[in-house]
Amino acid sequence: MAKIVFGFGCSHGPLLSTPPERWDLRAADDRKNKEHPFRGQIYDFAQLVEERRGERDFEKESSLEVRQERFERNCRAMQQLGDKLAKVDPDIIVVVGDDQHEWFHEDIQPSFTVYCGGEVINAAIDPEILKTKSPGIAVAMSASHPPQDQTYPVPAELANAIIMQAVADEFDVAASMQQRANARGPIGVGHAVGFIYRQIVRDRPVPVIPILLNTYFPPNRPTAKRCYQFGQSVGRAIAAWNGPHASKRVAICASGGISHFVVDEDFDRRMLTAIEQRDTKTIFAEPENMFLSGTSETKNWITVAGILSETDLGMKLIDYVPSCRSEAGTGCGMAFATWE
Repeated sequence: MAKIVFGFGCSHGPLLSTPPERWDLRAADDRKNKEHPFRGQIYDFAQLVEERRGERDFEKESSLEVRQERFERNCRAMQQLGDKLAKVDPDIIVVVGDDQHEWFHEDIQPSFTVYCGGEVINAAIDPEILKTKSPGIAVAMSASHPPQDQTYPVPAELANAIIMQAVADEFDVAASMQQRANARGPIGVGHAVGFIYRQIVRDRPVPVIPILLNTYFPPNRPTAKRCYQFGQSVGRAIAAWNGPHASKRVAICASGGISHFVVDEDFDRRMLTAIEQRDTKTIFAEPENMFLSGTSETKNWITVAGILSETDLGMKLIDYVPSCRSEAGTGCGMAFATWE
C-alpha cells in the first residue's frame, strides 16, 4: 500500500513573488474592482473602505515598512516548507488546487478533476498571455512559470485508483487523461500546481498528481463539506492502493488561500484552527457565501484536511501572515503549514 508521509499547505498569491514596493500594482487593480466579496456581502472599493473603518489601521498595515516585514515572513515560511519537503523527499506529491479558467472554461467546468495522463507540463510564460494581464499579475507570473517548459511524470496508476475510489464513493469526478491544448500547443498546468513546483518543490522532477477543484465559478462549486468528503475518498484510495510501485511515499499539498482579495483575519484563524483541531463541525457550519473569490481556495485546504483525516499526521502552522496592500485591507491572508 502507498503511505501518506507528509502534508503541507501553502498560499500562492501574487504578493508572495512581488517586491513589497510594487504591491501598489495590485492595489490599483483593487481600486478598479466593483465587486469585492467580504463576509457574505459585495462592495466596491470605496464601500469596502467605509465598511472596514475602525476595524484596524489598514493604512499602517499597507505601509511599505509593514509590507517589507510581511514579505520577509512569507519568504521565510516558504523556505521552511521547501526545506522540510526536501528532507521528507516523497516519491509522489498530490497537489490539490483550483482551476481559474486555465484548463477549463465556459464550455466545461468540472467540480472535481483528477489528472491521470502520463506526464504534465509546467509551461514557460506565454508572451501573448502575458500581454493580457494587468501589471500586478504580470510581475508575479514567473513565480509559477519556469524559464522553459518543465515536464513532470504523473503516476497514472495511482491517479486512476483515486478516480475509481471516488466513483465507488458516488462522486461524479472528471478524469483528465490528456493535457489541455490550444492552437499554440499544450496549455501548461495551472498556477495552483505551477507555483508549488517552482517555489516549494524547486523544480525537482517529483511525480505529481494534480487534483483540481472548481472553487471559483458558479453554478457547480462544491460545498466545504463535499470537499472534505471528497478528500476522505482520495485518502482511502491512496491508503488502499496495491498497484505497481505501491510502496511509494506520498506527500499531500493544499495550494492557495486563505482569504483574498480582501484579508479577513477572523475567518482565516477560524478556519486554520478548525482544520488543525479536526473540527469539522466549525468547517461545515461556515456559510458558503464566505467562500467567494480567492477565499474559495480555502476549500483546497479543507479537501487536504479530509485526505489526511484518517492518518496520524497533525497540522502545524508555520506562519499566518495577513498581507495587506491597501487602505481597504485588500491583499491576501497567507498561510503556511505542515502535517507531520
